[in-house]
Amino acid sequence: MDNPLHRIKESLLERRQNLTAWLRQTPQPIRKTHVGPIGERAVEEQLAFLDTSLKKVDDKTLGLCEVCHDYVEESRLEMDYAASVCIEHLTGHERARLESDLELSQKVQRALLPQDVPEIPGVDIAAFFQPAHIVGGDYFDFFRYKDGSHGFVVADVMGKGMAASLLMASFQASLRIIAPESIMPDEVVGRLNHLFRHNIRLTKFVTVFLGRFDDSGALWYCNAGHNPPLLARTNGSIERLEPTGAAIGLVEQAVFENRRVSLSKGDRLLCYTDGVVEARNGHGNEFGMEGIEKILHNSTDYGAGRIVQELREDLKSFINGSETVDDVTILSLVVR
Repeated sequence: MDNPLHRIKESLLERRQNLTAWLRQTPQPIRKTHVGPIGERAVEEQLAFLDTSLKKVDDKTLGLCEVCHDYVEESRLEMDYAASVCIEHLTGHERARLESDLELSQKVQRALLPQDVPEIPGVDIAAFFQPAHIVGGDYFDFFRYKDGSHGFVVADVMGKGMAASLLMASFQASLRIIAPESIMPDEVVGRLNHLFRHNIRLTKFVTVFLGRFDDSGALWYCNAGHNPPLLARTNGSIERLEPTGAAIGLVEQAVFENRRVSLSKGDRLLCYTDGVVEARNGHGNEFGMEGIEKILHNSTDYGAGRIVQELREDLKSFINGSETVDDVTILSLVVR
């Protein structure tokens, strides 16, 4: 429970600070409008509730079930830090309402992801996404740049659960506005970094890999601190598309660069997030880059969908029933 409690405490402290500043700095007529008929006393009560919750975090009693005295489910506690009864002890009405809320969260998450892969001339594409919890902080998408060229992105918020998902939703909306106004990946990443580096919800950082296909059959990319995608050539060699800049929000002064790689028929590009390489089996061993490279070495005649499927099956076999602790995203592109 240490990690969830730490994340919740950060959120509670931030919420209390913002609410206190609002009471102190906002003129009384505006405060009256914002609180409506309930009055400012309710705001003071909310502050008191936050103080009580913070005390429970310090006492490690936040999230203790009132029935069985064990901790409630981690994913639920991230959605509702006031939860004090395990799902299995809820009444029928309470469980139905919770299931409805969880279903809504999942629908929102799915709506953020592309429903279909685009038709990019000369490129076969397949993708897979699986959140570790109800919702996650991974993201992949496809879009067009200002000149009409096709682009794609794979990103990963360093964090989990609802907070990471909400930040990623904001990130996605920003990217979909910025990318069609830009020509090259570094422009997009630079503007995203400017928008998010001081965002109070960005408690850690976001890794991003942004690609752009040009008419000459080349891939331009900017890698902002993301796991290096692997480019498998038909001669059996594998290239790593290493970072060309820091992750978004990680450093105050960031410089982002584009790099260009030529593509030939049969080349395979595989993008992924932490949840793939850092997946562990029952012995504590990581799947690692070796697991991905093994798939690529054997994929000379594979389409994009086959590569994704093979990687998923190998990953499932490797963890062999162990709990998945991070989101998993896989994006495969094969030059036809």
